[in-house]
Order: sequence, then C-alpha cells, then structure tokens
Amino acid sequence: MSRLTALLGGTALVVVLGVSAYFALAPRGAGEDRFAQCRETTIAGGSNAIGGPFELVDGTGKTRRDSDVITGPTLIYFGYTFCPDVCPLDVARNADAVALLEEQDGIEATPVFITIDPARDTPEVVGEYASIMHDRMIGLTGTPEQVKAASQAYKTYYKAHEAEDEFYLVDHSTFSYLAFPEEGVVEIFRRDMDSQSLANSMKCFAESV
Repeated sequence: MSRLTALLGGTALVVVLGVSAYFALAPRGAGEDRFAQCRETTIAGGSNAIGGPFELVDGTGKTRRDSDVITGPTLIYFGYTFCPDVCPLDVARNADAVALLEEQDGIEATPVFITIDPARDTPEVVGEYASIMHDRMIGLTGTPEQVKAASQAYKTYYKAHEAEDEFYLVDHSTFSYLAFPEEGVVEIFRRDMDSQSLANSMKCFAESV
C-alpha cells in the first residue's frame, strides 16, 4: 500500500483535550490593551500564558531557537506531515493568509510548521513540506523531548496512535498562533477562519505593534 493511499484512506481524529480551558472566543473590552480592537480570543491568564522559549531543528539540520524564528509577524502551527486531512488544509490556509497579507498590505509574515511527530518528520521531511507550502515557511522538528517542550509551551495537545505500521495517525489540537518578537503570542486562531479573514486579523495586529 502506498503512503498516499494509506493517508487518504485514514481519518484523523483531532481533539483539543486540555487546550479549551485556555481559549474562549469572546471579545475583550476596549482599552485593556493596545491590541483590544484586533482580538477575538480571550486567553485565560493573559497572552503571556501561551508561548515561550523553544529549541528545534530546521530543514537544513540547523538548530533554531524561538528568537531565531520569531523575528516579525509569525504564524505558528503544530501538526505533522503524514496528517491525511486536517494539517494540509490548515497549513495551506496559513500560507494563503501570509501571501494575501503581503500582496494586499505589504506586510511580510513568516509561517512556521512545527511537527508533533518527530519519529517520522526528520529535518529533510519538514523542510520539504514547508517549502511546498510557502517559500518562506520554516519547518521545525527535533528530539521527542524538544518537540514536547515546544508543545507544552504553546499548550498544544498531541497523542500518537499505537504504531502498527509507518502509517499511524496522531491526534492533535489545531490552533494557529500569531506571535511577535517583543510581544510573544498575541492571538490564537481556530481552523474555521478563512485565509482572508486571517490575513485581515494579522494586519490589525501588525499595524498595532
């Protein structure tokens, strides 16, 4: 059975265990912060509760820290390259939003893909995957410990199914995170937002920094 056939034949179960407690779709009151007019998501404990330092490996095998990656508007997604349905759609949506933001508003943002399946997603694999999605996308992987630390910093969830063969699936949360160098994570986007709406929201934040 080819990898493609197996992937298309599978259905990823995407769950948000433990993560929903951190996010609630509710507008914040005006005047609470300078991004109030842009926010659609309230984060329990404030935006500082999400995100933090990480050390991972890019598609060239180079170690990249969060400060090397988040150098401007940065859209971060945790997923895996073998994902048969959800991840390709979400990552493509993010790439489209970044392209729209640059084309329409002249704002350059960096899309980032962080794997939660380091056993299969080698530097070469995430590098190729990212380059296919967007020419500026950064693909990151690492040791299981490095990936777990990054996931915990961003309060994401993932759990691999028991591996009967190389085509096992991984349950995972599906949020995208907008971060800035000095601000950290400022917003969390759900997967039901279309690329144009995402680009519009990113523009609002970028112009408010």
